Amino acid sequence: MYAIIDVETTGLNPKAEKITEIAILLHDGNQVTDRFSTLINPEKKIPYRITQITGIDNKMVASAPKFYEIAKRIVLLTENRTIVGHNVSFDINFIKNEFCSLGYSYSKETICTIRKSRKLLPKQRSYSLGNLCENFHIQNKSQHRALGDAEATAKLFELLLDLEKNQDNIPTENDAPKSKHIIDTNHLPEKAGVYFFYNTEGKIIYIGKSINIKQRVLSHLSKNTDKKTLRMREQMNSVHYEKTGNEITALLYESFLIKKHLPVFNRAQRRTSYNWGLFSKYDKNGYLQLFIGNTKEYENIISQYSSQKAAKDHLFMICEKFELCQKLCNIYSSQGSCFHYQIKQCKGACIGIESPETYNIRVNNALQYYIFEVENFFIIEDTDKEHCCSVIHIENNIYKGYGYIDLSIETKFDAETLSDCIDSYPDTKDAKQIINSHLRKKNLQKRKLDSTHYLFLSKSLESNRYKAIFEFRNQLNLID
Repeated sequence: MYAIIDVETTGLNPKAEKITEIAILLHDGNQVTDRFSTLINPEKKIPYRITQITGIDNKMVASAPKFYEIAKRIVLLTENRTIVGHNVSFDINFIKNEFCSLGYSYSKETICTIRKSRKLLPKQRSYSLGNLCENFHIQNKSQHRALGDAEATAKLFELLLDLEKNQDNIPTENDAPKSKHIIDTNHLPEKAGVYFFYNTEGKIIYIGKSINIKQRVLSHLSKNTDKKTLRMREQMNSVHYEKTGNEITALLYESFLIKKHLPVFNRAQRRTSYNWGLFSKYDKNGYLQLFIGNTKEYENIISQYSSQKAAKDHLFMICEKFELCQKLCNIYSSQGSCFHYQIKQCKGACIGIESPETYNIRVNNALQYYIFEVENFFIIEDTDKEHCCSVIHIENNIYKGYGYIDLSIETKFDAETLSDCIDSYPDTKDAKQIINSHLRKKNLQKRKLDSTHYLFLSKSLESNRYKAIFEFRNQLNLID
């Protein structure tokens, strides 16, 4: 017995976004036996770019039930059923997160029609629902709406069941072969760093990072619910590591190595080409404009993207979230006001009603997540290596790299000395995001080093953990 599910949402991240529509089709293995679908009030604004895709806007969901009002019905409908979906992890993760917010643990076996299609329908140019429906003449009159996509998934599922009708068991997401290899973990340290999984051919298939390498690797080897992990374990032959001393250097080194080696099981940071960027400029009236351009043509990149579409989509999101003017973000071109002003989502900067000073505050609030607080600085933090600190260098808003400095040796701490210990690494979007996130998350002490450079220090260094830092602290106190 199955429950075929599809959801529409306010975005892609189940931890931050909400469900706007859900459809559940009950299926007995031969045909659909019952249907349930409803819009859901997400209790947050639906971004315009999402409305463009789904057609669901804020007015449509204003009077719709909230998730908690239909939660019991979802539990009853799906009781003792396997959940089926096209890219089912997307749908189930949103549903799990909604239930989690209600203090309820929602756990189900799942079948993904994408995975099943790859096995039973090989050599398709794409395994998107739209492409498979087109290739196998499955009608979907309401694409990107929950009921329409669920109905199409049901027809696809029936086709797949027919193709494997001679098989006794239908695989679920939890089915996977167990690893044939016994991985030696005795040599792994309980320290911060990066670890590498190799296959039998000596190729790196996965790179990870942790503040406790041994514990993290053991979690990979004991986890049995993630199919990706199980497939990776099947190919694993050995594990190696490099200690970095602390979390931030592990994050930066992992990001660099993933782009260098492109391991098959690392997907999030594999892109190495970012030819499009987000830039800013002031117009003649003093308004701070945002625009998309080629990274080879402009300097002072705020954020980088792998495609022009990704860049434009992100700019749309920024414009919506911070109520910026579409015209001043170069999204909408007109002689008069922008479209957002017409629907009262722009405060009129495009026609001079909102002052540059007020408007630019919101632009700068939007950009604080993509540019650093100051242009030239070092981050100095202690490590799990005795008398050793890590040093990260940003110069002219560009990530230069990181290195280490020995505090047991009396050294003059200035910009030149700190720069000398840095090993050069590429400036990437991911590296900047890692550093910015770290600075926002950690309570680091900010100090001025000289006329252009600043220092961000961990608390333990500020409290004089090492005797050798005494002179360093004196210098800071003199300059501060």
